[in-house]
Amino acid sequence: MNKPHSTKANARGSFNIDRFRRPDNNLSQYRRQLDRLRNEDKQVDCIESAVRGAMENLNSGNARSFVIYGEPQSGKTEMMICLTARLIDEGYNFIIHLLNDSVDLLGQNLGRFKDSGLAPAPKNFSEILDPAVKLDGGTHIVFCKKNASDLRKLIDKIGPVSDIVVIDDEADYASPNAKINKGEKTRINELIEKILGESGIYVGVTATPARLDLNNTFENDSHLWVDFPPHEYYTGQDVFFPLDNKIDFSLELLPDAGDDPKYARRAFFRFLVNGAYLNNYVNSEEENYSFLIHTSGKKADHRSDWSTINNALHGLLNKHSNEFERYVKIIWDTCAQRYQDADPDLLTHYIIDNITRYSIIVLNSDKDWKMKGQSATNPSSLFTIIIGGNIVSRGVTLDNLLSMFFTRDVKHKIQQDTYIQRARMFGSRGKYLRFFELTIPQSLYRDWHRCFVFHRLALDAIRQKMGSLVWLSDKRISAVASASIDQSTVDLNRGEMAFQLFDFSSEVEEIIGTSTSSYEKMEKIATLIGEDAFPDYLQKYVLKICPHKSASIAFHPSASISRYKDADQELIERSKGFLGRSDLQKNIYPNAIHHFKIFYNGVNRARLFYKFEGSIQFIKNLKNDTGI
Repeated sequence: MNKPHSTKANARGSFNIDRFRRPDNNLSQYRRQLDRLRNEDKQVDCIESAVRGAMENLNSGNARSFVIYGEPQSGKTEMMICLTARLIDEGYNFIIHLLNDSVDLLGQNLGRFKDSGLAPAPKNFSEILDPAVKLDGGTHIVFCKKNASDLRKLIDKIGPVSDIVVIDDEADYASPNAKINKGEKTRINELIEKILGESGIYVGVTATPARLDLNNTFENDSHLWVDFPPHEYYTGQDVFFPLDNKIDFSLELLPDAGDDPKYARRAFFRFLVNGAYLNNYVNSEEENYSFLIHTSGKKADHRSDWSTINNALHGLLNKHSNEFERYVKIIWDTCAQRYQDADPDLLTHYIIDNITRYSIIVLNSDKDWKMKGQSATNPSSLFTIIIGGNIVSRGVTLDNLLSMFFTRDVKHKIQQDTYIQRARMFGSRGKYLRFFELTIPQSLYRDWHRCFVFHRLALDAIRQKMGSLVWLSDKRISAVASASIDQSTVDLNRGEMAFQLFDFSSEVEEIIGTSTSSYEKMEKIATLIGEDAFPDYLQKYVLKICPHKSASIAFHPSASISRYKDADQELIERSKGFLGRSDLQKNIYPNAIHHFKIFYNGVNRARLFYKFEGSIQFIKNLKNDTGI
């Protein structure tokens, strides 16, 4: 317990109210939060990096709207707690946290903020609505759902507040203006803008920021976006969708046609086996695990998947059933094949002896989530089965998730932000990663893999402070919903990407001019100019798509940008792009689909530009280039 501030001098001196009005400079909310996390053995340098970037924006005096982006399930809630603490230390007195329109998610996040020991204690907006609650003076941390009715009540209560800070969790959801091209505003967008007023500050937090950029949501400036790097125990896209195809978990690819219940049943049995092995050969203490069946949003599909799992359980629970011997034999064989260091009898006995310790949680709606959400996020039964669609696709962290099963392929074009958010297998899976299993239709996995490649290419430009971002889509994958793209500032056919500035030298041109293969040129140039200027993942991506082998790649002669009067000569940027048809030299490189060209300025600073000729569409917001 902290002791009250008392000294011999002030204990005997006269009363002075000024001593109590002055802030205690020894109290740092931010430092307390970092100490709390360190005491919990949690990594804090990634949080410090994001908070530092946000405060640099705010202290510059020019940042009223920006985004903090981080990987799905990478610990953004703790980062927002620490950011709030730092804002309080810096004298920001009214901070509003916006969350998705879910009572339970609001309750979970509010609970975590309160447990952190923040002062003042965060409050649900409903706690401040009573007329007896006065908001003048003091510091306030208020939580509110992105619900039109709740936002209106909040606005009526707080009135105009100077320098209010809005921290918008899952910012790409509900907040952007989906009526941007109709000259209208969606209700949530309009109400958030009203809260911000003339002097408010907007901080959007999300794993999928493309929509915020292409929508120009609250005039956010992508030059000011802040990266929230994942912690060292995080397993994300590099693990589950690796460019080198090195899989460190169990990946079971399903045929694209058909929806046979046997696939879900077998995945369930493998989940039981993996959990049994962990608890008998790895864990020092028994742990509960969960198995997520991700369905469509249709309740009929949820019922069908529930029946499949329930029937499998019934076959194992009833030792006199027709299925008992067959199911137990499948489990025993799986134990023997997967874990040759283990006794298959011991593992099978463990499963049969403990199969009654199961629970099936079907999540159809927010109401279901409110009733069962805690047991889904943190499994209370040894074998926990979660069946759900959209309700588990965003903002939900599933602890001890051991298996994930996608039941159906997607017949229509998939949307990047939606499917990135559905990667519920991301998170702190490191300690049991090799036992984790993803079962998914093979075409969907390929699309999902490409979706993350596109996403990573775009995010790397942000991390390198490129500002002018390019988002990728193709015939199967869209960057964002088309209605959210501000057509007045977005170019749908930009067709090129660029990377970090580097120092140009004649050695680069010598490599390009040699007669060696394009593979060798790419390797030598990448080594010479460095990872930031020529990202390793881009090289891997290019090498995966070479239908004409080395002839699929072309390195064109470098060029000065001095003749481009409309180009930024310092940043080497141009709203129209640099790579025109003549630059592709199709007469020399008829089979090339990957085109690289270096452009340099008058002080020998240079930038590598990349263009792909294929079905990929490059989408760019020109507003951050031209100031329109």
